[in-house]
Amino acid sequence: MHEDDAGFRALMDKVTRDRGFRCSSYKDKCLRRRFAVRMRAKGTASHTEYARMLDADPREYDRLVRSLTINVTKFFRNWDTFSAVAQKVIPALWERGERELRVWSAGCSSGEEAYSVGILIHKHAVEKNLLPLLESVSIVGTDIDRECLDDAERALYRDSALVETPADLRERYFPKAGGLFTMLPEVKRLVTFERRDLLGSPPPFENVHLLVCRNVVIYFEREAQDALFAEFHRVLAPGGFLVLGKVETLLGAARGLFSPVNARERIFRKI
Repeated sequence: MHEDDAGFRALMDKVTRDRGFRCSSYKDKCLRRRFAVRMRAKGTASHTEYARMLDADPREYDRLVRSLTINVTKFFRNWDTFSAVAQKVIPALWERGERELRVWSAGCSSGEEAYSVGILIHKHAVEKNLLPLLESVSIVGTDIDRECLDDAERALYRDSALVETPADLRERYFPKAGGLFTMLPEVKRLVTFERRDLLGSPPPFENVHLLVCRNVVIYFEREAQDALFAEFHRVLAPGGFLVLGKVETLLGAARGLFSPVNARERIFRKI
């Protein structure tokens, strides 16, 4: 094995052992790129040298793990997808007549995705005079990055987080707070956040009615993707919905687990 490859594998093993971040489930290309960013930032010439530096600098370890979790998000990112969810999914969820409506935003980063779904649910409840039923709604956002979850719970966002938010929703749901945008309390109370590893922790609850996991699965190796889709199918309630990112799709056995609701927007339903 080439020395660089050996150092890369050793660094992967170290991060997995020390921080519980399952590097082997992620694509090598993605890991190499993100290791390289932090190595350049710290001026280290090899994976081995960088691994030694991590032992001496716990704060850099935190920066590395945060970099590996790929926290890129906005409210209503890819609006066409959320528009399709509003038109096809949200009404169907209310029609189920369930005692509790469970939504899981997996890999939620700093909360924008989870709150976006909460806004759509609240908006539908207002328009259809269903506000009392909001008491039955539980939206849980999960992520491996504790700092991101702290940001999600604070719910204070810069203007850049709202660049894809339609003007009417921006005006209605995002009051200003000290120069930043916050979340309307009626929506904020629908959403909670938990630290969970998507590949190693149990789901926040069973019988999920809507599972949103966008732009996360693409970074995993095929074996991890297959396991994740099988777990998504297991935890979804009969007829539950799965929403993926625009560049993600179902492969192999997963194709037999879900039927497309809107293939273009990557919205599927459990078979």
